[in-house]
Amino acid sequence: MRHRKPLKPLSPLLLIAMTILTLSLFLLLLRLPLSSSINSPPSAISNACRAARFPSSCAAALSSYPSLPSSPSAADLIAAALSSAAAGLPTAKSMAQSIFSSSSSNPNRSTAARNCLDDLSLSARRLSDSASAAFLADSRAFAGAALLYQYDCWSALKYVNNTSEVAKAMSFLDSLYALTSNALAMINALQRFGPDVSLWAPPQTERDGYWGESTAATAAASAIGRLVLPPPDLTVCITGECDHRSVQEAVMQAPDYGTRHFVIYIKEGVYRETVQVPIEKTNIAFVGEGMGKTVITGDLNAQMTGLSTYNTATVGVTGDGFVARNLTFENTAGPKAHQAVAFRSDSDHSVIEWVEFSGHQDTLYARSLRQIYRHCRILGTVDFIFGNSAAIFESCDIQVVPRLESPEKGESNAVTAHGRTDPGQPTGFVFKDCVVNGSDDYVSIYHRKPRAHRVYLGRPWKEFSRTVFLNCYLEEMVMPQGWLPWRGEFALATLFYGEYESKGPGANSSARVSWSSQIMAEHVGVYSAENFIQGNGWVPAD
Repeated sequence: MRHRKPLKPLSPLLLIAMTILTLSLFLLLLRLPLSSSINSPPSAISNACRAARFPSSCAAALSSYPSLPSSPSAADLIAAALSSAAAGLPTAKSMAQSIFSSSSSNPNRSTAARNCLDDLSLSARRLSDSASAAFLADSRAFAGAALLYQYDCWSALKYVNNTSEVAKAMSFLDSLYALTSNALAMINALQRFGPDVSLWAPPQTERDGYWGESTAATAAASAIGRLVLPPPDLTVCITGECDHRSVQEAVMQAPDYGTRHFVIYIKEGVYRETVQVPIEKTNIAFVGEGMGKTVITGDLNAQMTGLSTYNTATVGVTGDGFVARNLTFENTAGPKAHQAVAFRSDSDHSVIEWVEFSGHQDTLYARSLRQIYRHCRILGTVDFIFGNSAAIFESCDIQVVPRLESPEKGESNAVTAHGRTDPGQPTGFVFKDCVVNGSDDYVSIYHRKPRAHRVYLGRPWKEFSRTVFLNCYLEEMVMPQGWLPWRGEFALATLFYGEYESKGPGANSSARVSWSSQIMAEHVGVYSAENFIQGNGWVPAD
């Protein structure tokens, strides 16, 4: 049997040192909350960050947040997450400004940086709106838009990424995007699970089997009434007596941040101008004398030096509460020009009625926030309804127009390209009681060589693209497959494309692609105006 050597006695100095160390550790532990407490910051942060798509950046941001209470509530954690995201915007703006300042000899990079600066300003505005919103649905809508603008800033720089300065800015924007996505995910979790952060989980979509909390409403519940507008405040005309010759002049005469509709009556005529409704011009209403009678037209396109798709819009609206009625927005650049926008909207709570949108590729850019289109006519070729808004199209006439000079060659056209990049964004396109057809010229070409001219309901521009058609009539040129891939397998496992009771010769549910869905009746109410865009708060009811 082996015997252990006797231990040497500790020296008096070592004993004193160990006693001091033990006492110090004990006193330190007294100042710390118990690790088993679910209200302690580490546990609360850990639970909250389980909802995030980027949990490591979430935990780092919240742990270092200086004014987080010792026992933070769900609201405290979300406020800290939003504030952490907003805190990065000044740095991002400074980087974009530096790129812009050094790009005078490079018009494409200069445009990208300028657009990036605009997007970052919009992102700051919408993060602030999200933090101050009284309702979670509003907070989520604004945070989702803030995320979109950061993504679009990054995307603009991606196409001019040939300097270390641009690469550095893109890397910073990646980290900023993660922080904003995390804040958005927490808002989703609070809305779905309530204030107990131990229950929180990441955002889910219909593709995961999650249809939202408000499913009781029926599709019929989305019916809305006619928006009543006050008499005109200003008139615009080409000739004769009126207040202005230019629509843009009239817009700039409207008050900033108006709380009632400021009506600009635009008399019959063709207005060859580009029109911008800036963010401070809220509740502007354009009222014309009818589709094809009052026409605002332009021909800007992405083939022009120094222009991106965003910059090509004949009419671009950022001010909330925008209304348009009885007129045409047009881009005449033609099919060879590729991206050429007739109308772009970042207007929350926007109502568009009896308006024609005429163009080819990218006609209608429903870019962000909540919009409704009623009794509209939308004409185009490739991805001609696109963006990352939450938009409802009700009783609209959607027409594909000819794209090729030689119709015998054939072509494929997707009606929609929705651009949701994050499952937490409450965005998507909803088409209700619409007709998908071709123009008379397109129908004539189609009948000469059927199936050489292929129309699809949509294709996934971004990873979480969402588009549904409810009770719509689909003409014969809509392909049996229904939907078109973007590139290979991209987004096919994460998108949500659905139909409910499609009618007409193009409504072949048995032949649809496997990655689309037929929506069950109990889920249709998710896409009502009340549920999808909270329309009962800002759209008049019947």
